[in-house]
Amino acid sequence: MKTEYDFSRMKSRRNPYASKLKKSVTMRLSEDVVEYFKAMASEAGVPYQSLINLYLRDCLAQNRRIQVKWSSPV
Repeated sequence: MKTEYDFSRMKSRRNPYASKLKKSVTMRLSEDVVEYFKAMASEAGVPYQSLINLYLRDCLAQNRRIQVKWSSPV
């Protein structure tokens, strides 16, 4: 193995799997929710979208289920 490599002559190419790593979605979030994650992301030094993704991934890993009860109209 060489101690140094010359990458100046290498041709760059796009990652063929990059588009499969994440899916772009549009979500409507409450302003206070966005501010909450932006503040936490700032403290952690990561983009807030990444922090939201990490939180949702943790929910997935822990198999968390939400229980929603809508009040019935009278």
